[in-house]
Amino acid sequence: MVWQLEQLSKLHDLEPETVDSALEDLLTRRPALREKLVVGAYLDGQISLSKAAEFLGVHPLQLREQFQQRGVPIRVGVESEEAAAAEVKAYRRMLSGANGH
Repeated sequence: MVWQLEQLSKLHDLEPETVDSALEDLLTRRPALREKLVVGAYLDGQISLSKAAEFLGVHPLQLREQFQQRGVPIRVGVESEEAAAAEVKAYRRMLSGANGH
């Protein structure tokens, strides 16, 4: 299986849309796998809570509550400008949804 992952990585360098589409198809059909990958990326610090929530299709506050219930550590603060921007974007979406926009 390792060689397949290595080849996917190489192919992604050449044809990112092809690999991204195939992965999205797989993760759409396998939501439990999507969740495991997203939680793993969050725990490794690769994505923020807001980005994890976006990938899982839930609100960041809902995901925070789910993580707390499951004992997943919650990181406080942001690690980068990109993470800060993702947090702001998520909260703006939340506010616009709460105002009925």
